[in-house]
Amino acid sequence: MVQAVLAVDQGTTNSKAVLVGADGSVLTTGSAPVGLATPRPGWVEQDAEDLWQSVLRAISACLRPGIEVVGIALSTQRESVVGWNRGGEPVGPVLGWQDVRTSEWCDRLPPEVDDLVRRRTGLRVDAMFSAPKMRRLLDRSPDALVGTVDAWLIHRLTGCREHLTEAGNASRTLLYDTVGLGWSDELLDAFGVPRSALAEVRPSNAGFGVTQGVPGLRDGIPIVAVLADSHAAMYGQGCTQAGMVKATYGTGSSVMTPVDGFVASGCTLAWLTDRPVYALEGNIVSSGAALAWTASMLGLPDVGALVELAANVPSADGVVLVPAFAGLGAPHWDREARAALTGMSSSTTRAHVARAAVDAVAHQICDIADTIPGPLGSLRADGGATVSGLLMQTQADLLGAPVQAAEIAEVSALGAAELAWTTLGETTGWAQKRTSRSFEPSLDDTERTRRRAEWATAVAGVRVTPA
Repeated sequence: MVQAVLAVDQGTTNSKAVLVGADGSVLTTGSAPVGLATPRPGWVEQDAEDLWQSVLRAISACLRPGIEVVGIALSTQRESVVGWNRGGEPVGPVLGWQDVRTSEWCDRLPPEVDDLVRRRTGLRVDAMFSAPKMRRLLDRSPDALVGTVDAWLIHRLTGCREHLTEAGNASRTLLYDTVGLGWSDELLDAFGVPRSALAEVRPSNAGFGVTQGVPGLRDGIPIVAVLADSHAAMYGQGCTQAGMVKATYGTGSSVMTPVDGFVASGCTLAWLTDRPVYALEGNIVSSGAALAWTASMLGLPDVGALVELAANVPSADGVVLVPAFAGLGAPHWDREARAALTGMSSSTTRAHVARAAVDAVAHQICDIADTIPGPLGSLRADGGATVSGLLMQTQADLLGAPVQAAEIAEVSALGAAELAWTTLGETTGWAQKRTSRSFEPSLDDTERTRRRAEWATAVAGVRVTPA
């Protein structure tokens, strides 16, 4: 009987399940979509039960006779918040990480709260993070339990017996002291979130209970390791040393680089094992989502068709799309900014608009890369959008640095699985054994500078909060 870790990667738009052997081989995969609703502008929510059922469907699709599941690893979307009652029933919608309905509430917080958040968490007060969403859910259901998606899945996988969360996910809530490594009483008071509503925080490989009553799985399988999805991708990419940079291209994007210790600006706790590993990170609100929106706006069936259309022109010919559909994330942090399509003329075609969407994803990654201290040797890329050679070449061109795109789509799942297998006593180091596609910059410095300046002008034009 072949042994495998079942790695579940629960993302914004789908859930994936991967059976991973001790040598890092992908034995089988399964996936299932997750619904996403936008009932009002800026509101992004999901159904907690649908999210759980998508995980079960993905697991069912990847299980095979003759493969024994010896452990479970989770990689989950991060700042989204679930609320449920003591019986395990959801008390409202999942408030997604893209959701900005708490922006005005955040704006009313006194400046000293933002200062406290920065000092304790390395983050800033923003509607993207979990604490404002938790406060909103608790206002409507005061006796609810609240948690990020990892806590919700652990609760259901263990037959509603455990209320646990992983330290890296907890670090995204604005409630977790990333130096003291525990819930902060000062932050809990500032956001009005009672400790009794929150899960117990555990290190990333400390164990999170065992399965109970999960269709298709025997009872008693240990949940060995849990990581947040962007953190799992960094682990899976082998980015464990300062100076190594990875970018995950999903609905939004995350650019991360490990640092030697906590810094109170843009810092996050990537994972906690025998010691904490910190990373500088910038979060982009709309990258893959920008491609999907543009495809729909142009009447195209999917993002693949958009990229194919974009490849018909050598450049966007001055057209710039700033996809601030829910404001701008890092490094601008202007939630009042709104999307704009500029630079069009009578000669602009649908292909130029499509190319502008591709460029927008790459420009946003560059904006964050420009803030990373020290020279950038290369960028390690992962996520669904990296299948596009055009996007990866555009990224290398605008960055002025090589891009190494992972050949394997399931990098986040593999990162979580690798941590699980390491915890189970296996020797891993899989990232060094994997192949990647290389893209070298082909744009001259003058043209690169011109295009970056063109983008910066467009971004400045949509901003409401001064830079």
